[in-house]
Amino acid sequence: MEAPLKYIFDSIQYLKPEVAVSIFLAILVTVDLVLGKKNKQVLPYIALAGLVITGYFVTQQFGTSAFASVQHNIGNFGLIAVDSFGNYFKLIIILSSIFIVLFSISSIEIKQVFDRHGEYYSLIFGMMLGMMLMVSSADLILIYLSIELVSLSSYVLAGFTKQSLRNSEASLKYIIYGGTASGIMLFGISILYGIMGTTNLYAINTILQNGAFQPLALIISCILIFTGFGFKISAAPFHFWTPDVYEGAPIAITAYLSIASKAAGFALLIRFIKVTFIQTIGEDGYWQLLGVIDWKSFLIMISILTMTLGNFSALWQDNLKRMLAYSSIAHAGYMLLGLAVFSDQGVMAILIYFLIYLFMNLGAFFVVMLIANKIGSEEIDEYDGIAYKTPLLAVSLAVFLISLTGLPPTAGFIAKLYLFIALVDAKMIAVAIIALLNTVVSLYYYIRVLKHMFLTKPKVEGERITIGIADTVVLLAMLIPIFLFGLYFTPIVNFAKNSIALLGF
Repeated sequence: MEAPLKYIFDSIQYLKPEVAVSIFLAILVTVDLVLGKKNKQVLPYIALAGLVITGYFVTQQFGTSAFASVQHNIGNFGLIAVDSFGNYFKLIIILSSIFIVLFSISSIEIKQVFDRHGEYYSLIFGMMLGMMLMVSSADLILIYLSIELVSLSSYVLAGFTKQSLRNSEASLKYIIYGGTASGIMLFGISILYGIMGTTNLYAINTILQNGAFQPLALIISCILIFTGFGFKISAAPFHFWTPDVYEGAPIAITAYLSIASKAAGFALLIRFIKVTFIQTIGEDGYWQLLGVIDWKSFLIMISILTMTLGNFSALWQDNLKRMLAYSSIAHAGYMLLGLAVFSDQGVMAILIYFLIYLFMNLGAFFVVMLIANKIGSEEIDEYDGIAYKTPLLAVSLAVFLISLTGLPPTAGFIAKLYLFIALVDAKMIAVAIIALLNTVVSLYYYIRVLKHMFLTKPKVEGERITIGIADTVVLLAMLIPIFLFGLYFTPIVNFAKNSIALLGF
């Protein structure tokens, strides 16, 4: 009994962020029970304190390279890999969670369910725990369990307010699509385990290096497993849930799914492919993958399909949340190209893209939420002449949309720039041109929103829309980095460059 206990205590030092999230989850539940149906205003501030403490533990672990929950029977590999790559994505999850808690304080939709705030913040922490495990998972069993933890929490959050039929519809569709994707993924995991005799990604890589496997069964299992990853990152053709869920869920939760859940899915996909199928890394930083699956062609095909479908579908949307949902699908396609490069430079481009995408996408959703609080609608036609009623929100939304397009001098330009540099250096010129043409398409539907806000007169003259000081501070916290990183981007480039290494590589 002493040896297992020793392994547990050795692992806890690497699991401080996850332990902190679990403790504050329990605190939120306890405080909610003690407070009863009143005095729940303290809950978001407890959540913010938990997020700050968790973030502190994550920053402490930068530079660490170790396994938690070591399995000595398969060669000293572990269930959880603690490395700078995982910690980078954990910080993105924590930062987006902080913004979502701040969003929730201002959201009319969330205020309407004041008596259930305890469950709301507890579910956010449960979802966050699952996402933090996802980005560090090095074992198929933990991958599946962490995805399920995220999914179960997000299913409830998508239909949490229950104020309209579209909330319930969003939750139901999310459950149906998620359950199907989860079942298919689990079937793929069972096949892979049957072939390899182990669920650990590092151990599977060792077996693949020795060439002892059935190629056809391996290809089928990996495609089935990718279904689960594709569902999480909203990659076509696994994206069908995204527009309906994004439109029907509370805006704060929609924003959370568009950033944190997608970030966790991308981190997991990168780790799965690199750890499981890598053979060597060249001096130039390019990966040499085992020739069992043509991942490059597969990912390029999926990414082109994803960005093209996302951008062209967004052209016809009259609801801003739905338009941003298709925009989110398109951005997933861009980022998949960074992975398809199969180089450290490609992964660095994804890391830079995600950090910038966090500010510009959350910012866009925040402005939509603040305007919806006042006018009660997210329809683009209702934005006619909104610039005359609220210049600050209109200009802010314009900046976020221009950044999402990728135009200078915004940070979105830097995100796209490093992605295209990675594609050109890998001599993927044709793919880069397709991505560039997709960016041109995206410009149309973003500009369409600006036309309604600035060039179309309002149908009915209304009173000016004002926001409080707290909301203004939150807005500026997302707006300033868009200009700051657009002009001075060296810090985030260096941060991403120092965070690309996965454990063992």
